[in-house]
Amino acid sequence: METNGQRDVYILAIESSCDETAAAVVKNGREVLSNIISSQIDLHTLYGGVVPEIASRKHIERINQVIEEALSEADMALNDVDAVAVTYGPGLVGALLVGVAEAKAIAYAAKKPLIGVHHIEGHISANYIENKDLEPPFLCLVVSGGHTHLVKVSDYGYYEILGRTRDDAAGEAFDKVARAIGLGYPGGPKIEKTAKEGNPNAIEFPRAKVADNPYDFSFSGVKSAVLNYINGCHMKNIPIVEADIAAAFQKAVTDVLVEHAMTAAKEFRIDKFAIAGGVASNQTLRSSMAEACEKRGIKFYYPSPIFCTDNAAMIGTAAYYEYLAGKTDGWDLNAVPNLKLGER
Repeated sequence: METNGQRDVYILAIESSCDETAAAVVKNGREVLSNIISSQIDLHTLYGGVVPEIASRKHIERINQVIEEALSEADMALNDVDAVAVTYGPGLVGALLVGVAEAKAIAYAAKKPLIGVHHIEGHISANYIENKDLEPPFLCLVVSGGHTHLVKVSDYGYYEILGRTRDDAAGEAFDKVARAIGLGYPGGPKIEKTAKEGNPNAIEFPRAKVADNPYDFSFSGVKSAVLNYINGCHMKNIPIVEADIAAAFQKAVTDVLVEHAMTAAKEFRIDKFAIAGGVASNQTLRSSMAEACEKRGIKFYYPSPIFCTDNAAMIGTAAYYEYLAGKTDGWDLNAVPNLKLGER
């Protein structure tokens, strides 16, 4: 099959870095033929967070079915795909190993090239799926439970990290604050829902700045400020208004994310800005970022919520550009839980 005289490229992608077992078939990097996600969220909710051992076991149980479903929905056989891609880091080591071992086995048996993909590169690449006009260079803010990165995307596969969190990731702070005010897990969606009923200006929580890098983030301070505020209310018998705490906390985090993003856009004179990762589906963050971009004449990009959370379509998209560049991996590919962006 050909598109514009060029042969179509089909990639089977696998993602298992945390608590979603996912597989997808992606055509030419931007067309998703299938995107199957088996979430373990209900299971981990019982424990108030992701339990790595349980996540690994569930991946083993589900991964073959998810891959078969992805191929079936795309109406393809394994022989029809051009390469097998997999997330090999960062993430939970046991969870990553399930996907990596599966991808290696499939690629070896089917005699297909193997492509290891960086999880954050996948999140950034999710923006290419629905925004067909988006091409590098652009800036991207990756915000999730495990990562908060401000990245300059110079070209496909070429990244410069301008700033990262020094402590808690934004999503991690959401989870901890949600737990503290009794909302439970997962924190992000519950904080967002509760915040809609609250006054974001009712409480002033701190916005941290990191002295030696204006683009680095720190969210442990605002998390501690929320905990101290709650303890203070208990000690003084002041009623706790959960909605106000949620709204004020969400505003404090959003303000910092938007400020750093717009400062970078101005300094690097880049008029394209994207967000990615689980927290990128937060409507307050999206609308605040959209407003800030519009004010400055910056074109704003974001994925649909299904492509914000962990999924394999984004891994297939990232892998397509690796494939075009001739970057493939050997059978010694291993899980790298602390993999840095740009390493290979």
